[in-house]
Amino acid sequence: MNSQEYNLKLAEALKKVPEFKQPEWSRLVKSGPSKERPIDDLDFWHKRAASVLRQVYKKKIVGVNRLRTKYGSKKNRGFRPEEFRKAGGKIIRTVLQQSDKAGFTEIAKDIRDVRSKKPGRQLTKKGKEFMEAIK
Repeated sequence: MNSQEYNLKLAEALKKVPEFKQPEWSRLVKSGPSKERPIDDLDFWHKRAASVLRQVYKKKIVGVNRLRTKYGSKKNRGFRPEEFRKAGGKIIRTVLQQSDKAGFTEIAKDIRDVRSKKPGRQLTKKGKEFMEAIK
């Protein structure tokens, strides 16, 4: 199964999890710097949550800043050349907080050779089982 099909199935499964609710403010914001209008896809929140969870599953430990870079895009600057910009962190941070509340992720413990600050999020056993149950 390719990643797009998997993400859609995961998004459908996340709709049934009560912790993953789309906040009111998310209907008013853009999804990235290259966009000109707010998101009009009704399932956007669950699709983005599925995508973020899949990134955490793939990369083992992921922080908000790394995900901001992943979801960033080129900004149209008029006559000037396009330039890469990171995505906003609020959507990503809220999704990660919701998955913490649901018990799918946790803040990673200190790792050798990494700064002693929060190194990012990692999947819990419950999160791994949830992700692998969807096929």
